[in-house]
Amino acid sequence: MTVGGADVALRERAWLVVVLVMASACVAQAFGRFTWGVVLPGARDDLLDGSNTIAGLFGTLNVSAYLVGTLAVSWLASRLTLVGLVRMGLVISTSALGVAAIAPSGPVLGLALAAMGLGGAVIWIPAPAISARALPPARAGMAVGLIGSGIGIGILFAGQMSAYLERRSDRDDLWQTLYRIEFAIAVVVLVGAFVALRSHGDRPGAAGGFGGVGALRTVKGWIPVTVAYAAFGFAYILVIGFLVARLEDDSGFSSGEAATMFSIMGASTVVGGLSLGPLSDRFGRRVTLTTTFVLFGLCGLLVLTGRQPWVAVASVGVGLMFSGMPALIIAHVVDHTDVDTYGPAFSAATLAFGVTQMISPQIGGAMADALDSFTWVFVLSAVVSFIGAAFASRLP
Repeated sequence: MTVGGADVALRERAWLVVVLVMASACVAQAFGRFTWGVVLPGARDDLLDGSNTIAGLFGTLNVSAYLVGTLAVSWLASRLTLVGLVRMGLVISTSALGVAAIAPSGPVLGLALAAMGLGGAVIWIPAPAISARALPPARAGMAVGLIGSGIGIGILFAGQMSAYLERRSDRDDLWQTLYRIEFAIAVVVLVGAFVALRSHGDRPGAAGGFGGVGALRTVKGWIPVTVAYAAFGFAYILVIGFLVARLEDDSGFSSGEAATMFSIMGASTVVGGLSLGPLSDRFGRRVTLTTTFVLFGLCGLLVLTGRQPWVAVASVGVGLMFSGMPALIIAHVVDHTDVDTYGPAFSAATLAFGVTQMISPQIGGAMADALDSFTWVFVLSAVVSFIGAAFASRLP
């Protein structure tokens, strides 16, 4: 093979790795976590006796397991390679999707959602670094943004498939049909990860202190970036998790119309990381991240109008900011870590993110039941977003 041919083969191999990692992130986040926001009304009415509080509790189970997974990764990072972590997470997430697809009762579904959260963390934390290392350093920001695009594609798919299924049938278990389809896709991704992903000499990272805090403290501006990530974790899930329910219950949208708004949000997510990453290269992480927090809060408030085209505009904005904010935070951590410290450091930052995710859905569900409306849920999300903006503005 010629030198030019070898270069082409290496580039093709690198892009194969990026695509597989994108697909793995899709399984971890779009299927294992955010699909719950799409199927929540159907699952709530089918298995949970119509209770928003229980539905919120199930969301809390998912993110609580995500928190446990984050702690596990901070320990496993010194024992497994990043590719090994992704494979392990895919096994867990794929199995959980299979259980959700046939869950006969609420408790079984809750167990599946918890396993999805655990597997999601084990996949998500190493995924950006694998993608960034696959491409040249000058394109690392784009590589990280592509991971968010993979999630966005999955969210778009879930919303569109849900709307399609609603048009085709009025059965009560359509939400499980969506999980069955996602399970089949996850199996394909799992096989691809074991066949095509290779560590290529990568070694497990060094220990980073309890929960990775020691490694995180080496990151410049670690306090504001950690608090900002925590604020994002609390704020985004109130909007993503309850968007469909808000539009159906409070604004009179049909199931298909609400699912379409979720799909629009997902489509915007595809380009959020890719568009905001280059902007941060030009204007700086601090300015870009601060601006995205403010815009996310404003978009959440715009959903409350319940009118078109404002809900559609808000859905686009939510999708852009949703994928852009974590990409910017991850890029900051990647900029200030190396192969030994990235895993533990990002695990520690994700721990704070996981804690706020854990409490957010339950608070949102309880507020909705107590006030018989999702209005104050979205107002709370906006307030926390503005707090995140304040801390992001303190990044170096």
